Amino acid sequence: MIGPLYAESLDGARVEVESADGGTWPLESWRWIDGAEGDEAMLARCADPTLDVGSGPGRLTVALTRRGVRALGIDVTPRAVRLTRLAGGRALCRDVFGHVPGTGRWGTVLLADGNIGIGGDPDALLRRVRELLRPGGEVVTELDPPGTATRSERVRLRREGRATAWFAWARVSVSDIGALAGRTGFRPAEVWSEAGRWFSVLIPHR
Repeated sequence: MIGPLYAESLDGARVEVESADGGTWPLESWRWIDGAEGDEAMLARCADPTLDVGSGPGRLTVALTRRGVRALGIDVTPRAVRLTRLAGGRALCRDVFGHVPGTGRWGTVLLADGNIGIGGDPDALLRRVRELLRPGGEVVTELDPPGTATRSERVRLRREGRATAWFAWARVSVSDIGALAGRTGFRPAEVWSEAGRWFSVLIPHR
């Protein structure tokens, strides 16, 4: 999620997400600032070093750093990167599809908070992530619940008569992670649920 409206939401502004089909829902940025039940299980599965893709204000990057894991957050929003640094984490303003430091050497790539949807093409994202991982590295990802629809859509952010440009986003159901992993050179090594959230660890095929 990009642009000044996302940055404003991180500072507490009320921002909505609008889909191209007309649906709207609140952008719950507080979820990316405060710790949430289920975070600990993700963090415990992150190896050193970890790349937190779409790190937002950095709650997971900072938590990993505090437990002694070398972690780097990348996000396309400068305000999110600044908040991560202010909280004590390392972060860069980068697009995952662009130049990323340490390519081919990351022990874990973390795709939390639905960030497997970045770019609207989970297949392309996971193929890129595989390039970022070292041999034996893993992906820790958060997914939608079973039975929900895996889909790509166009969305934008709105606030008080202002709106961002439309951008692509995807949602991936845990029911479909096996097929997605297989298409992109991974296999699910673990799937679990906690506090209504669903997660998977993906490892590359040998």
